Amino acid sequence: MAGIIKRFGDIMSANINALLDKAEDPEKMIDQYLRNLESDLGKVKAETASVMAEESRCKRQLDECAADIDKMQRYAEKAVMAGNDGDARQFLEKKQQLAGKQAGLQQAYDQAHQNAVKMKEMHDKLVKDIGELNARRDSIKAKMAVAKTQERLNKIGSSVEGAAGNLSAFDRMEEKANRMLDEANAMAELNASSVSDDIDDLAAKYDNPSSGPAVDDELAALKAKLGR
Repeated sequence: MAGIIKRFGDIMSANINALLDKAEDPEKMIDQYLRNLESDLGKVKAETASVMAEESRCKRQLDECAADIDKMQRYAEKAVMAGNDGDARQFLEKKQQLAGKQAGLQQAYDQAHQNAVKMKEMHDKLVKDIGELNARRDSIKAKMAVAKTQERLNKIGSSVEGAAGNLSAFDRMEEKANRMLDEANAMAELNASSVSDDIDDLAAKYDNPSSGPAVDDELAALKAKLGR
């Protein structure tokens, strides 16, 4: 019997809250713990039934012995009243033997009763623990679902921040490209303006001829007149 009590002793000292606090995944832990408790409960029920049966057997033997002692006492009294002291002596001797047996049966019953009480305590605690865990399981799983959703949101938030950083870098590159394009366009405009000025000057030479040839003609006529 001592082995039974020792084997299930850890059940009595189990602390559900402490186990859940230490668990990395409370959702899986509570399911596993429930399975373990259900298995333990089946064992404890069988052991408890066996121990209670032993207690009943010891109690029955004790009661039968007490009844036999009372019977020997009555027979001894009847023998004395009938004047049969020899018969009365035999009944009293048997009574003494039964009294010695009764002491051993009382001791066995007391031990069986203590064992039964311990097994009943373990059984009742298991039933209570299982009921408590079943009541809390849905709440714990709901909290875990919310926690996992929050974790996913946190990861998405990090991705969004990374995307925002990439967009910012893209904006800077686009701004640089626009600036380079503006500079190239300005340079092309300046180059086109320079070529246009040269052509305009050349065209002006023919659009507005100078008075040079008329002066030359006049100078030649003057020289001829003067015999030069």
